[in-house]
Amino acid sequence: MQSELVEITFDVRRIEVEIQWLRPERAQRPLVVFLHEGLGSISLWRDFPRNFCEAGDYRGLVISRYGYGRSTPRPHDEKWGVDFMHRQAREALPALFDALEIGPGRARGIPWLLGHSDGGSIALIYAASFPQAVDGITVLAPHIIVEDLSVTSIAATRQTYLETDLRSKLGRHHDDVDSAFWGWNDIWLDPAFRHWDLRPLLPQLRCPVLAAQGEDDEYGTMEQIEGIHRYAPQTALLKLARCGHSPHRDQPEALTQAAVRHINAHTSYLK
Repeated sequence: MQSELVEITFDVRRIEVEIQWLRPERAQRPLVVFLHEGLGSISLWRDFPRNFCEAGDYRGLVISRYGYGRSTPRPHDEKWGVDFMHRQAREALPALFDALEIGPGRARGIPWLLGHSDGGSIALIYAASFPQAVDGITVLAPHIIVEDLSVTSIAATRQTYLETDLRSKLGRHHDDVDSAFWGWNDIWLDPAFRHWDLRPLLPQLRCPVLAAQGEDDEYGTMEQIEGIHRYAPQTALLKLARCGHSPHRDQPEALTQAAVRHINAHTSYLK
């Protein structure tokens, strides 16, 4: 199915957000919303969202966030602040859901969120901020604190972008690849961002949470998901061997099986 553009108001201006619906005809089934990582887009998920929705018999909504994919690019002179993920979760995502009739009492119902890396952090912020507006979340290699490992790996990615063909590879997936890359890279390497911390927000989580991480994750330690469980004890943990920062690419079958079981176990009308 082709993607489409939806116009919303964000940051006091009109922007377009690229979306793709999966299996919309399954109107009575759970809706899973896919939120990509810091360099991701709809196309960079590849086949995972469709395969996941087919495995669970779900509907899906895949999003390219502001600045990514075919969505409105970030102006090159716009520097994202330390709160950029909070703004995505508390302003951009609610505006998009309003436009698409998603949420309590809305035509398309209350969603499940499935987020990877920065997208996982955004899912955590959204679920903690709007506990009645989400049925549950699955977070893959999320960030709740900034670790030395994360900063070191992101600095290395910066050099790779400057010195190799990474820019041209990413350019296949973004209308403005420099907008996407530098928006993410500059803020993660800003010294002010070292103090970014989601832990005070985590006790506000009320929904079921599945937090997955690879044992070989080059961008974060297991403290990222263990910390979620410490502050939100309803969190189920999935630690994956032979898996780096992208569980949906490195261990798609194990991840899909666990996540589908988790959603089905916590969706009352599926029991």
